Formats: sequence, C-alpha cells, structure tokens
Amino acid sequence: MVLNALPRPHLPRALSVSLLVTVMLFVVLVLVNQPLQTSPAPKGIISLQMAGSLDHVREILASWNGEGMAWARASLWLDFAFAPAYVLTLLLLTRHLSRDRPGVRERTVTRWVRGMFIGAGTCDVAENILLLNSLESPSESLNLAATLFALAKFTGLILGLAGLVILRAARRHPLSRG
Repeated sequence: MVLNALPRPHLPRALSVSLLVTVMLFVVLVLVNQPLQTSPAPKGIISLQMAGSLDHVREILASWNGEGMAWARASLWLDFAFAPAYVLTLLLLTRHLSRDRPGVRERTVTRWVRGMFIGAGTCDVAENILLLNSLESPSESLNLAATLFALAKFTGLILGLAGLVILRAARRHPLSRG
C-alpha cells in the first residue's frame, strides 16, 4: 500500500507525551467552556478575556449566575495546568524543528521563538489571576489588564508559530566554505 511506504516523522517521546497531555487538557477546557457560552458570552471564557468594558464583564458574569461561575472558576484553574503544558509542548516542538538548523540566524530565530512561547505562557498565568479576581469583584482596571495580557498571550503564540514556519523555511545546511 502506498500509505505504508511513506516515511513517518518520528517525534521524540517527551514531545509526544507533552502533546498528548496538552491535547487532553485542551479537550477538557473546551468541554468546560460549553456551559459558559451565553448570548453575552458567545465564546464562553474567551468572551470574558476580551470583554471591552466593565459593563460587558458584568453582563457576562450575570449571564453565568451561580453554576456558570463555578464552570468559569474551573476553566481558569484548569488553564493554570494548560499554560505550562502548551508552553512545554511548544518548546519541545521548537527544539525538534530546530535540531537540523545549525546556522547563526536560525539559532537567533529559535531563541526568539522560545521567548515568545514563554512570554505567552507567562501572560496566560497573569491573565488567569486577574480573571479569577475579576470573578469576585470586577473592576475596570482588572478587566483592562486581563484583556491586555490575553492580547499579549495570543500575539506571542502567533508570532512564535510564525517563527517556527520561518525556521523551517530557512536553509537546511550551513553555507559551504570554500
């Protein structure tokens, strides 16, 4: 069969395990987010992360009432486990994808990519702390700070992934000396 003849990429064991844990946590987060999807919060907890005003935050929190607030807390606490899991997975993926990239430029891109992923995870943790506090007593400053950390997180992830694409598009071997 033709499919069996194709070479299969070999992922290091640590990357495979980390990827599995990350996917499992992501699936749990998606399931926990389902009860949080209301008309004021069509994207669930993500709507809270990106709420533009204190009024919108209060509207979202009111739509979640008692049981929804428990799901919101569960989502944020699970995200404390998810953040290091996805950061570790992305760092291991970066190492795996950069192993045959010995050039100086490639190593510089690799350092920047790692920094983006670590920064994104750090912003995610800070955002979770702010959102947990906002669940108890929402304020304009908590909301603004949480939104800024969420935007920084998503920006870091996007730039880091773009850096991985650039890294893989770079030449595979150093220039020959001659």
